[in-house]
Amino acid sequence: MRSVVIGLIGLFSLAISPALAADAATQEANKKAVLEFYDAALNRKDFDAAAKYFGSHYIQHNPTAPDGIEGFKGFLGFLREKFPDSHSEIKRTFADGDYVILHVHSVREKGTRGRAIVDIFRLENGKIVEHWDVVQEIPEKAANNNGMF
Repeated sequence: MRSVVIGLIGLFSLAISPALAADAATQEANKKAVLEFYDAALNRKDFDAAAKYFGSHYIQHNPTAPDGIEGFKGFLGFLREKFPDSHSEIKRTFADGDYVILHVHSVREKGTRGRAIVDIFRLENGKIVEHWDVVQEIPEKAANNNGMF
């Protein structure tokens, strides 16, 4: 009986391995797409370069940003006009299924502390279709010495 159970476990793990590998490959591809999108959009402010990463629709959950792909295009126009030197440095990237999460240090104006941002993107078939974010100003003084990044 023990050898039957061990054999079944071995067969089960062989059957799952390709699925896990495919899932890992999809997550890596999703991370790559979001990182390339983020650089094109937020750092270069190039809507045309960023647009190829969108799916057929784009749902925006940030209450201060307009919804949809055209809304995002308007947001990039705002950044180009008001904060042409803004830059975002991605500190960490995580993927979980169709979700990619970024931990970002964003500086809109040189010489300022900037903001800590957590961006969450949902992808469908490798394309960005939804976005959430949480934004926190970096304070002058912190209650600890751990840093935000």
